[in-house]
Amino acid sequence: MENVVVLAHDEAVRLDGKTIADLRAQLGEAGAEGIVSRALEELANRLSVIERCYYQDEMGPLWKASKGLIGIAEQIGLSTLADAARAVAHCARGTDKVARAAVFHRLIRLGDRSLTAVWDMPEISTY
Repeated sequence: MENVVVLAHDEAVRLDGKTIADLRAQLGEAGAEGIVSRALEELANRLSVIERCYYQDEMGPLWKASKGLIGIAEQIGLSTLADAARAVAHCARGTDKVARAAVFHRLIRLGDRSLTAVWDMPEISTY
């Protein structure tokens, strides 16, 4: 056990720009801005709830908040974040605490990166 390996957590965020472009086409600039702004606010709130539930070992609410995050993430094209939330929801129903910890921390990392990625998109910065 002399060799300690530090893993770099550098997973890329998958952001489907077509989803936001479709929102803009369907709802116009102002409508899309409203949807994206509300979705980002709700994502941040849900991530906060998920974090609280995880650390308080509340698996029912963790499952519910994770399931809710999936739809919001998909609504604005954050497929990586939706996948991570699916994994957390799955592990919230199971007994494997190591897996739950791994997917929870992945979700939190991707959540931070995803929120930043949406705001850094050229289409969003024109709002």
